[in-house]
Amino acid sequence: MLNIAYIGDGKSTNRYHIPFSSQVESIKIKTIQARSGHNEMWERVPGADYVKDKEAIWNDPEIDLVVISTPPQTHYSLAKEALLNGKNALVEKPFAETPEEARELFALAEEKGLFIQCYQNRRFDSDFLTVQKVIESGVLGDILEVEMHFDYFRPEVPKSAESFEKLNSFMYTHACHTVDQVLSYFGDPKAIHYDVRQLLGDGRMNDYFDLDFNYENNLKVAVKSSYFRLKSRPSFVVYGKKGTFVKETKDRQEEHLKLFYMPTNDDFGVDLPEHYGTLYYMDENGQYHEEKVVSEVGDYSRIYEGVYESIVNGKEKIVKDEETIRQIEILEQGIQEMTNY
Repeated sequence: MLNIAYIGDGKSTNRYHIPFSSQVESIKIKTIQARSGHNEMWERVPGADYVKDKEAIWNDPEIDLVVISTPPQTHYSLAKEALLNGKNALVEKPFAETPEEARELFALAEEKGLFIQCYQNRRFDSDFLTVQKVIESGVLGDILEVEMHFDYFRPEVPKSAESFEKLNSFMYTHACHTVDQVLSYFGDPKAIHYDVRQLLGDGRMNDYFDLDFNYENNLKVAVKSSYFRLKSRPSFVVYGKKGTFVKETKDRQEEHLKLFYMPTNDDFGVDLPEHYGTLYYMDENGQYHEEKVVSEVGDYSRIYEGVYESIVNGKEKIVKDEETIRQIEILEQGIQEMTNY
């Protein structure tokens, strides 16, 4: 049994972590730290201790893993504190502000013989897993271009930010999802073209990014996102020499979580037929085909299963240290090349 503690009792902990760690039989949620006491917006976790002081976590020898699920500005310092207190750590994204901070945390963990990893749950999004299935089927032939869109229509969010804050920027809080997906599946590119903007003007938060990752064999993977898309672009479009795959809708796990429809339901996060992507291709006889592709099932609990296997059974981390460091380098470079900043 892996005993875990959460630092933070807000939306991130209760919506994006606890519903999934609770699904893993070999994990027990022992303690949750919240400075002001339990957040009454969320149901209490049965059997968990709610504490105000994180020292109660550091001083508990039964706690094996500490999950840092707090505002981005605190991730580095709390992760370091966890390691110095002899605790393994799982850290929400963005993992750290700079590559130097990330390298320091990984080196400290290695020195102390401890585990530390970033919580990159969106590697297990349904749409991303479905795209991998289609690519690996070979029906599209050699892949030439992949477009990934993560759009919103939330103009009130950038409008409410009167100044620019790096760790709260759109790059650090949203590109951390899609950039990790790119690095995890396609690897480190030869070159990256950055188009990162402040659509509301100089000194405001960045609210738009368009990154082109260029690989060998003329493959380009484009990652695009905006707060001002009333009509979202398709979640994924994959172009190959023999065909195209279009997945219009995103993974539905977040949609269900916002409705308090939990992973305990068998159809949690499962696409309906109207959410399936469409595959267009030419076969070996030159015949045109158009068909739906049943979506893979997304499951964020797979991150927790992987964490358990790494800590208890010594298996390789799902999210490699070098992937996390490279991601932060890319996020940081995007900010440096931001228009109007």
